[in-house]
Amino acid sequence: MTPAEMSAKIAAGEGFIAALDQSGGSTPKALKGYGIEEGAWSNDEEMFGLIHDMRARIITSPAFTGDKVIGAILFERTMDGEAGGKPVPQALQDRGVVPFLKIDKGLEEEANGVQLMKPMPGLDVLLDRAAKLGIFGTKERSVINLANREGIAAVVAQQFEVAQQVLSHGLMPIIEPEVNIKSAERAEADAILLDELTKALDAMPGDAKVMLKLSLPTKPDLFLPLVEHPRVLRVVALSGGFKRPEACVELAKNHGVIASFSRALLEDLRHGMNDAEFDASLGAAIEEIWAASARKSPVSAAA
Repeated sequence: MTPAEMSAKIAAGEGFIAALDQSGGSTPKALKGYGIEEGAWSNDEEMFGLIHDMRARIITSPAFTGDKVIGAILFERTMDGEAGGKPVPQALQDRGVVPFLKIDKGLEEEANGVQLMKPMPGLDVLLDRAAKLGIFGTKERSVINLANREGIAAVVAQQFEVAQQVLSHGLMPIIEPEVNIKSAERAEADAILLDELTKALDAMPGDAKVMLKLSLPTKPDLFLPLVEHPRVLRVVALSGGFKRPEACVELAKNHGVIASFSRALLEDLRHGMNDAEFDASLGAAIEEIWAASARKSPVSAAA
């Protein structure tokens, strides 16, 4: 796919984005969910090898195609690896799936009710390499725990600063200021975030677009102004800790927003499944998330 074809697919494709970007800190939990207990590896290389095998199994499954999965977010090591004998970005493109790369290096300690992104040394080098490997865009995550306007404004400012750096390399940034769904101030934080994002989008120089990855809001369609904003290519939602059925119900309430789920996509997959079981389980999850994204129906494929 050319960059223009990838942009068109992300802008208007009927489907969702798979988040396959668990990194060092979240990998053991992801492997445990997959049925591989801690202790099955003796060092980080073996751990990352196991998670790569899981991702390669997903990417090469006949259920995982661009018909319903329009994009996939990768961890750096996954981008550098292979699936089905091909470099992962190429393997995805060959299946009609647009590849993105997670670029953040984790979170700072909480201050003013938020966690900013840690510094990203060498980001320009990474962005150059990603572009050459066929990556279309990036994802960078911050976390909002409290309805603190100063903190939320700082998150948005940092995100848009990084986004401009990403855009300068010809890549599409996914800005992810995640509101903690367990926060007692979640509704207020959603409203402040909407305001700060709108101001930042209105102030963007040039005519480039960005994407937004947001927590599902407490008020349905709260983020519709962002969906319709001329500087936004697409708004996607994270599951944020919701199990898949609940995440799909909440997603279906938000028009114009599609899923970018991780745990909610992978939660039923197990290492010990044979290929037929694995493909059937993955296919059912994809169908359920696709229906909530593209059809705004929270009804699962099995219902």
